[in-house]
Amino acid sequence: MTKVTWYFDFISPFAYLQLAQFDELPSNLEITPIPVVFGALLKHWGQLGPAEIPPKRRFVYRFFQWNADQLGIPFTMPQRHPYNPFSSLRLCVAAGSRIEHVRAVFDVIYGKGLQPDAPEGIEATAQALGISDPEAAMSDPVVKDVLRSNTERAIADGVFGVPTFVVEGEVFWGGDATDMMLNYLENPNLFETPEMKRISEMPMGLVRRK
Repeated sequence: MTKVTWYFDFISPFAYLQLAQFDELPSNLEITPIPVVFGALLKHWGQLGPAEIPPKRRFVYRFFQWNADQLGIPFTMPQRHPYNPFSSLRLCVAAGSRIEHVRAVFDVIYGKGLQPDAPEGIEATAQALGISDPEAAMSDPVVKDVLRSNTERAIADGVFGVPTFVVEGEVFWGGDATDMMLNYLENPNLFETPEMKRISEMPMGLVRRK
């Protein structure tokens, strides 16, 4: 089995769309889902989120729906997005963060379109995960520590966005990088060609003031 880490945040429909295609991946992949706080990644690397750029927000929201239609999977954006993902993330961590837990939470958010940070969305998420006391689960210091540690681990692995596969130290960001990741698994020397090495280490030609 090849071990693969999959970093995600429920705030990202891209992660929902990528997860929907996991069944098509090779059976010899052992994927470990790791929930992280996307906002903390953005803050660490000094980035804006896609929804913080108005024309990009319009494009990606349309792309989410188009992509889901192409895949033939249910997709309904909640009434407000971006939203506060902490309740979804913490409940998933409290449940154990296995693939079936991740699927259950994503189904509440984008399958059913419930507002995940509203009381009804929190209750629906807790029910889907079999958690009887969501408030206690979300306030558990251990759960908070795990989520914080997950996010720190992602940053240490060079993760700057979600969803991201990490395989043998290599980062494959975004749903459209799945094929690249699979190609790397078939050809471990993918990044060892002279040109791949050159572009991986080339200096910045221009640095914008922040």
